Amino acid sequence: MGAQIRVYRQKISSTTSMRKIFKAMELIATSRIGKARARVAASLPYANAITRAVSAVASQSEVDHPLVTEPAQIRRAAVLVITSDRGLAGSYSASVLKQAEGLNELLHAEGKEVKTFLVGRKAQAYFDFRNRPYHRVWTGNTDAPEFATAKEVSEALLADFAAAYEEEGGVDEIHVVYTRFKSMVTQEPTVVRLLPLEVVEETAASESDLLPLYEFEPETEQVLDALLPRYIESRIFAAMLQAAASELAARQRAMKSAGDNATELIKKYTRLRNTARQAEITQELSEIVAGADALSAS
Repeated sequence: MGAQIRVYRQKISSTTSMRKIFKAMELIATSRIGKARARVAASLPYANAITRAVSAVASQSEVDHPLVTEPAQIRRAAVLVITSDRGLAGSYSASVLKQAEGLNELLHAEGKEVKTFLVGRKAQAYFDFRNRPYHRVWTGNTDAPEFATAKEVSEALLADFAAAYEEEGGVDEIHVVYTRFKSMVTQEPTVVRLLPLEVVEETAASESDLLPLYEFEPETEQVLDALLPRYIESRIFAAMLQAAASELAARQRAMKSAGDNATELIKKYTRLRNTARQAEITQELSEIVAGADALSAS
C-alpha cells in the first residue's frame, strides 16, 4: 500500500507542475492575442486600398499582362503553406497541412506539377519526416510575423512566376494555404489563389462603393509592374498575420483545455491516494485487532 501511495503522490506532483506550465502558456497566448488581432485589423485598410487600386487597373484596362491574364495551359503551380514554428496549439498546424494535402491532390489530378514553399517548422518537419521535396522554407516568429519575411517570400514566388515553365522553377500559378482568423473560437484553414490575379478584399464593400476611375501615366503595363508586386506582398503579409492570430487563439484554447484536464487528473489521483491510504489504515487496524485477540486468547 505504501508504494501505491507514493506512486499517486508522484503523479499528483508531476501533474501539478504540468498544470502550472499549461497555465503560464495560456496566459502568454492570451496576452499576445490582443496585439495579434490589432495587427490584423491595422493591415486591412492598406490591403483593401491596394486591392481596390488593382481591381480598378485590372477592370478598366484590357492590357495583356501576365499577372492578370489566365495562361492557356497551367503546367506547374507554386503552393505556399503557412504553419507554426511551435506546437501545443491543438490541431492548428495539422488542419493547415490537411488542407494543403487536399490542394496538392487536386492539382495533381488536374495534371499540374506542384512546387512547395513552406513557412513554419511544423510544415518543414512534416515534409522532412515523409521525405517530401520542398523548394524553400522560412522559420522563426510565426506568431509575430515581420513584413521583411513576407517581402522575401513574395519576391521568391514572383521570381518563379516570372520565369518560363521551361526554365528551372518556372510556375504558372501561385496558391497560399493559411488559417483565416474569424474569432477567438473560429479559425478556418483557407486556400487562396494569388496569381493569376483573383482580386478579393478582406472585407466586403457595399453595392454603392464603386471603383474609382483612374488615368494611367505613362502606361498601364508599367502601373501593373509597380502595383501588383506590392499587392502580392500585402496579401502574403495579411495571410501571415491572420495565421499568427489563429495560432495564438488555438494555443490559448489548447492550453486551457490541457490545464482543465490536468486539474481533473489531480482530483482523480487525490481520490485514489486517499482510498489507498484509507485501505492501508484499515489493514493496520485489522492487524492490531487480530493481534490483540490472539494475545487475549493465549
